[in-house]
Amino acid sequence: MMNAGDQQRPGGPGRREGTAMRHAASEHTPGPSGYDAELRRHNEVLRRACGVQLRDHVLDIGCGTGQTTRQAARTARAGSALGVDVSAPAIKRARELARAEGLRNVTFEHADAQVHRFPQERFDLAMSRFGTMFFDDPVAAFANIGRALRPAGRLVMMVWQAHERNEWDVVIHQSLEAAEGPAAGASEGPDPFSLADPPTVKEILQAAGFADVAFTDVHEPVYYGPDVATALDWVRGFTCTSEVLKRLGPAAATRAIERLRVALAEHLSDDGVWFNSRAWIITAHRHREGTRPRSVS
Repeated sequence: MMNAGDQQRPGGPGRREGTAMRHAASEHTPGPSGYDAELRRHNEVLRRACGVQLRDHVLDIGCGTGQTTRQAARTARAGSALGVDVSAPAIKRARELARAEGLRNVTFEHADAQVHRFPQERFDLAMSRFGTMFFDDPVAAFANIGRALRPAGRLVMMVWQAHERNEWDVVIHQSLEAAEGPAAGASEGPDPFSLADPPTVKEILQAAGFADVAFTDVHEPVYYGPDVATALDWVRGFTCTSEVLKRLGPAAATRAIERLRVALAEHLSDDGVWFNSRAWIITAHRHREGTRPRSVS
């Protein structure tokens, strides 16, 4: 299973988290770009949706280097925030940043949210920014998260909508496929779009013990850097991109990189390189009767 820290660069952005997997933000941070910069518009949408309160205890799934966790902690001044991620380098960096900011009510753990033993009924809110799409067993994972929530506790997560609705993923794959045919653009591994289908997600969450599942459309662009060179460096770091380039011969790889460069240049504006994207804000509540998982038919 992958949490946010492992996927944080879209390979069609799949958060260094699949078809669009990326490196952990802590391992590849091209100056004025980076994962937090890429998702600057999305982050504000998620912050508003979470609506963290003064005394809330917050669990941040796939926290990466901890931007969203620290934001929650600053709001929940009389509460707390715990961030978890499977990337050890990301957690190390998250702790450093929290110490630098003098935050005393935030902690970070290197853990897999699918199996980690969280305190039972401890948290008011479980949140995630593109950190829940890579569970090996999503029903078991969300049931585990649900057990950490208080009765009627809230789940708020942001996930990608379908591949074809995300311009960044379409353009990257078209550029790679044009270099050497459809097989070149194919990527193995976790799927960053695994939670794109509302009926499927609703079934998963209900089986995991959640109720009142709702979806809100998020139409915000992703930012790849202030110029084409920075954006190309960022996109080449996506797992899906780097995997394909490694499979290509030198000449084909050169063609693919040039096509990516041209595509990025076409999306350059006065304030950097931006691509359209679509995501869901998914909200739900832990069922008051508990979160004992049942199988999904």
